[in-house]
Amino acid sequence: MSDPGWRILHPTDFSEASEVAFVHALKLALVTQGHLHVLHVSNHDGRVRWRSFPGVREALERWGVLPPGSAPEAVADLGIEVAKVDAVGDDPVLVAHDFLGRHPAEMIVLATHQRDGLARWRQPSVAEQIARQARQVTLFVPDGADGFVDAVTGLIHLRRVLIPVDRIPAPQPAIDAAAALAALEGGAPTTFRLVHVGEVEVPAVVTREKPEWTWERSLLGGEPATALVEAIQDFRPDLVVMTTAGHQGFMDALRGSTTERVLRTVRCPLLAVSVTARLPHLVRS
Repeated sequence: MSDPGWRILHPTDFSEASEVAFVHALKLALVTQGHLHVLHVSNHDGRVRWRSFPGVREALERWGVLPPGSAPEAVADLGIEVAKVDAVGDDPVLVAHDFLGRHPAEMIVLATHQRDGLARWRQPSVAEQIARQARQVTLFVPDGADGFVDAVTGLIHLRRVLIPVDRIPAPQPAIDAAAALAALEGGAPTTFRLVHVGEVEVPAVVTREKPEWTWERSLLGGEPATALVEAIQDFRPDLVVMTTAGHQGFMDALRGSTTERVLRTVRCPLLAVSVTARLPHLVRS
């Protein structure tokens, strides 16, 4: 019996950044034969024009998966389901949380606008709030980043993956999720770099071995978020994968979790794996 496809939610505000995130959500749904919900939240009763939603068939035709001028039902013939949802509400975080309660997903794919300091307090990140409420596997695609899915060809490019690891929260969910994503590329060489900030050795984890995969381990000193940002700048990964437990205490609530602080500076997609996430459908043998 084949594994069930990934159930993916992509909240969109129709921005250019959301378009890049949509490309990632659609590609992941396609290669896993999954189900994609594209959710837009309006704060008024007027419905948005359907053509405002990102074009599913247009993308699949551009990638050469469908022939030009395909009928709408051709998408389902590929083994995937895509539903576009226009919801009304004043708070997109609450609407997304309610939607997930009725339509559970293994992964959320979000565009994020990177802010820090006073700007973050004046205009908090909706993407971070949705992810914190959902406590699921969330793929953040920063505004201005191309990501690891080529918008023109639809090809996945994951050559370097950086994974910060510590004993708390447990790193294994991030290791498993990173391997699951890299496996979707189908035989391409990938280097995974496990980075631990501290004075003791890198925590032991179970890694999936493939001939084309390399696992490196790096021990760093300093303040965790700062050291991780420097490690990312040095390695220039295509993807960062982190296990997150949310805010641990008062200071984290003020400054944001380590994951959120890294997210505000990283220039590549970041996969945040909550310790409470349901992972079985993401981890493939």
